[in-house]
Amino acid sequence: MGHSFLLEPGRWTLQGSWLERNAMPINVKGMTLVAWHRDNWFTMATKLIFPGSEMSSGTRDRPEIALQYKGRLDDGERHYSFLLQHNQLGQIEGEGWIGPETIVQRYWVIGTKDTSQAENRQRRSGFETLQRLDSDTYLLTSGILSGHFLSSTMEAKLERQGM
Repeated sequence: MGHSFLLEPGRWTLQGSWLERNAMPINVKGMTLVAWHRDNWFTMATKLIFPGSEMSSGTRDRPEIALQYKGRLDDGERHYSFLLQHNQLGQIEGEGWIGPETIVQRYWVIGTKDTSQAENRQRRSGFETLQRLDSDTYLLTSGILSGHFLSSTMEAKLERQGM
């Protein structure tokens, strides 16, 4: 059985927990759309929201996260590179490896949204590990690093929709 996430077009829902340093885990939900184009190019769009994180005024305490990936994976290859536009971190470059049971992605920020904040002047990077449970279900573990320290992690289940 081969990978269905990323390697096939599809629509995936995400549900899990987000954790930041010195904070309790919060719920995270999202949707990921994967599309393939000619010449082995893929695009992936992900939107994450944090239900239950509303303030008393009714506004969201935690803004949503939007990610737009574009990458290329040649037939028969087990590694790929990608560009990512992250609405909070800015421009990102990354690489991915496809293993028998997991897809691992590593990325690094190349241009931040706001360079005036001390946190954004630090070297920012991250990783994602997607472990296949079956063709319709993956477990996602990810983390964002500021310098040498984890600033946030996420663990979630991805489920394919409409197949």
